[in-house]
Amino acid sequence: MKETVEQEAPKLLLIDDDPNLILLVQDYLEFQGYQVTTVDNGKEALETLEEEIPDLIICDIMMPEMDGYELVERIREDSRISWIPVIFLSAKGQPNDRVKGLNTGADVYLIKPFEPEELVAQVESSLRQANRFLERSQSNGGFAEEGEKIEVPEGVTLTRTETKVVQFVAQGLANREIAEKLDVSQRTVESHVSNMLNKTRLHNRTELARWAIQSHLAH
Repeated sequence: MKETVEQEAPKLLLIDDDPNLILLVQDYLEFQGYQVTTVDNGKEALETLEEEIPDLIICDIMMPEMDGYELVERIREDSRISWIPVIFLSAKGQPNDRVKGLNTGADVYLIKPFEPEELVAQVESSLRQANRFLERSQSNGGFAEEGEKIEVPEGVTLTRTETKVVQFVAQGLANREIAEKLDVSQRTVESHVSNMLNKTRLHNRTELARWAIQSHLAH
C-alpha cells in the first residue's frame, strides 16, 4: 500500500495598493488552492518577508512608500529571498515598460487588465521553474546546464562587456551588484541587459542566465 503525502499549498505574497484588485485576485487564487498573504506597498512587503518567505510574489509597480521596481531590486540583492519568482502587474503596457520591469528582476510582466486564468497559468509556470532551479541548485551547488535547451536566433554575438554582464547575471547578481563590480552605473548595466534580451529574443533574466550557462559563456 502506497503512503500518500499531502503537500502544503504554495504560499503567495500579493502586493497592490488597489483594495478591489487585491480582493478579486486573492479570492481567485485562494479558490485555485493557493495560500495568499496581502500587503499594499513594497515597504510592508519587505517587513512581511522578514517573517515569512513565500513561494512566489505578485506585485504592482506603482505604489506608495516603495514601488515595485525598488522592491524587486531589494529582493534580488538578498540571497535569502533572491530566488523567489516575481510577477509584475502593471497598467503600463509600453514595450519599454515591460523591458524595464524584466531588467529590474521580475520574471513575468502582466499588463492590467488581465484574465485571472492567465495569472494562474503564469503562477503555475513560475513555480515549476523555481522548483526546477532550486532542485538543481541543491544537487549541483548552483545553476545547472540540464533541462530544456534555450533557443536564440542564429548568429547572436555579445560584446566583451555584455559577456561580463551575462556571466554575473548567471551567478544571480542584481544589476546594482554588477554595476559595482564593473565600476559602471546601474543604468549602464540595465542597458546591456536590455540589449541582450533584444538580441536573444529571450523573455527575462532567468532565461538569459540559462542560455549563458548552456552556451558556456558563464564558465
